Amino acid sequence: MNLITTIVLIAATLSIILALVSFWLPLMTPDHEKLSPYECGFDPLGSARLPFSLRFFLVAILFLLFDLEIALLLPLPWGDQLPSPQITLFWAFAVLLLLTLGLIYEWLQGGLEWAE
Repeated sequence: MNLITTIVLIAATLSIILALVSFWLPLMTPDHEKLSPYECGFDPLGSARLPFSLRFFLVAILFLLFDLEIALLLPLPWGDQLPSPQITLFWAFAVLLLLTLGLIYEWLQGGLEWAE
């Protein structure tokens, strides 16, 4: 067998063994506290199905956008090695400008305010 086949066989065997062990090993002894919606033992006071505020999702999406911006700009230092680094700097500036304009727009529209 070649090396890749051996590695795949070892990984598959180990995965199957770990899945079987995790299925049969834990002790299942449910009691009243573990069967309650909250494991702390307190009875729930209200509905657990209350909707989240739309502002929460807006802030979460803004966080993801600015977090992904780092991933987009990560190859920027290696762009200096290209024959024309001006193009790389132009596109990096365009991404930053677009995100900055979007943030300013949201700020001016009041989308970042928690209380109205």
